[in-house]
Amino acid sequence: MHIILLSRHHGAARSLSLDLRWLLLAVMLLLAVALAGGVAVGAWWAPATVAVRDDAQLNQVLDQQRAEVGEVRRDAQRQLDAFAVHVAELQARLIRLDALGARLTELADLDSSEFDFSLNVGQGGAEDALGDAAYAPPPFMDALDQLSLRLDSREQQLEVLEQLIGERQLSEAEYLSGMPVRHGYMSSPFGRRVHPLTGRNTLHKGADFAAKPGSDVVAVAAGVVSFSGDRTGYGHVVEISHADGYTTLYAHNQSNVVQIGDLVQRGQTIARVGRSGRATGYHVHFEVSKNGRVVNPASYIARVAGVE
Repeated sequence: MHIILLSRHHGAARSLSLDLRWLLLAVMLLLAVALAGGVAVGAWWAPATVAVRDDAQLNQVLDQQRAEVGEVRRDAQRQLDAFAVHVAELQARLIRLDALGARLTELADLDSSEFDFSLNVGQGGAEDALGDAAYAPPPFMDALDQLSLRLDSREQQLEVLEQLIGERQLSEAEYLSGMPVRHGYMSSPFGRRVHPLTGRNTLHKGADFAAKPGSDVVAVAAGVVSFSGDRTGYGHVVEISHADGYTTLYAHNQSNVVQIGDLVQRGQTIARVGRSGRATGYHVHFEVSKNGRVVNPASYIARVAGVE
């Protein structure tokens, strides 16, 4: 292969003779260099593109995780709010139980220092090794539910106990005991005596209690007023019917403050001390009857409430 070269300044011509094989080798070398450069450029550009794509995916994952964390936090807050409400309800019920326990202690006349519901219950004991078994505490909501069930059971037990104590108090209130006046003394006992007005030897069917005029006449037991009015010789009279066939009578009153059918409790004022009817001075004539038959009231006067 011949190549002729012409000079622009001198006009001289030169010729070159090249072997075709060498020319093909040179072209192949140039192509190889060009391909190697392209691969290098591609290798430099590709990592940059992949890095940008990875950053976008990472940001997307982070945003998704932030949203999930926010939802978990809101759910935890809702559970904490529900927990706080549940705890407040349990605290209110515990306060009610404390008040009920204090009331029962008062009704049963128990030692308040021994049954002080404001103090924590004494508990303790040596620690026992569990061995290989690990203790797994129950979920707090399950524990609260179990505590709520125990509180329900305790409330029912205390209510039953309160009812039983109330019934016992009512039963005790039906026992006849004490004097028919708050302040006074026995001026004439039950039995044979010389009548202060006639001078005759007669049976005194009750016991007389001298007291200050107008002071309180009180019931010696719970019952129902079966009579309130005047009787010959007795003046103003109150009669009360009690359990087990007992009847008490309070006579010579200045005035009566209860009516027929009234429910009265032990110690309740039923009349005022007077001298109505046949009487030498201010006093209360007190009688006790059992199934319509007059009995000596001395044992009932001396009796302690609720003790046979």
